[in-house]
Amino acid sequence: MLWTAIDRRSLLVGGGAALAALALGPERLRAGETGISDDPLFAAARREADGSHSIVVTGLDGIDRQVIPLPGRGHDVAVCPLSGRCLAFARRPGTFAVSFDVKGERPPVVFEAVPGRHFYGHGAFSPDGRLAYATENDYVANRGVIGVYDLSGERPERVGEFWSGGIGPHDILPLPDGRSLVVANGGIETHPDKGREKLNIETMQPNVTVIDRESGTVRGVADLPSGLHKLSLRHMAVTDGGKVWIGGQYEGSLEETPPLMASLDTVDGRLLLHDVPDDLRGRLANYVGSVTMSRDGEVVAASCPRAGRVLYFSAANGTFLSSQQRADACGLAPLDRAGFLISDGQGALSESGDRAGAPMLLASSAGISWDNHMVAVDPA
Repeated sequence: MLWTAIDRRSLLVGGGAALAALALGPERLRAGETGISDDPLFAAARREADGSHSIVVTGLDGIDRQVIPLPGRGHDVAVCPLSGRCLAFARRPGTFAVSFDVKGERPPVVFEAVPGRHFYGHGAFSPDGRLAYATENDYVANRGVIGVYDLSGERPERVGEFWSGGIGPHDILPLPDGRSLVVANGGIETHPDKGREKLNIETMQPNVTVIDRESGTVRGVADLPSGLHKLSLRHMAVTDGGKVWIGGQYEGSLEETPPLMASLDTVDGRLLLHDVPDDLRGRLANYVGSVTMSRDGEVVAASCPRAGRVLYFSAANGTFLSSQQRADACGLAPLDRAGFLISDGQGALSESGDRAGAPMLLASSAGISWDNHMVAVDPA
């Protein structure tokens, strides 16, 4: 099945092609359905004042609850909604990952990617928490793979892999049916011998795939039209109903201003692009760094750290709602029902408030730099 989106103002143009629906079951993950803690905790990668890197569990007061040293720069943290167990992954093209628990009752466990693979910085858990899935690069064959890890023992054990459906798989999230994974394939070829150099900008082909996690079968592929092939699809958020929100990073000229947000309806197969008002379009540096949903499921937040902005969209129809300015703001996590926690590269934590004015500063620490992603974790 093939899904295609072209219009920049949320109008579907399928060219007459049939759009096949994905049948989603009634099961729902527990994530996002729990109550709000009196002492909410958050986890993120961070660069310390001495230049070292760590994973940090912190509160709204900015006081560290747990600091886990890393051998290099981290990227994102995946949280198991059942156990609270976390997995932190190295930034591309790193090869390390860390398993830890929020309370710090067990020592963290560092493990490595297998030879011929490196991590892309993101992962997801199976509904029962027994398995984890990591986006990885098979850089010998130049294909994206999803590494499968058994978490039932003391150390994560890699037990298999399957094709991601594209090149450069970045973010990966579970869908509410409990069986499917959605993957944002950025489309960019890389090789660890070349560091972070992007090797195929002129021919890159980003897409979003839906994969059966049990069989590894790619059930759906959403490709961008050829005119937007340089829009690398990177970060996502999923609603309780299974709609996927995707943020992109455009690898073309800054003089070009394509839409940077898309949504995929996994029930009817529609892939739509969502734009911002004209006065913002050329001021976002063509880069979305993080995407998340509010706890009430009504608002999608997307950060543009290179432009120092956070964007807000209606989750119901993709309408642009507002934006806020905060220098180097990138990490986003749901806070209360409608608000967001915002972290930035200057060491600050802020609250979105009513999303109309400037974010409200909660805490700031000199010398540190929060990395791209911030996730809410359950302290219970």
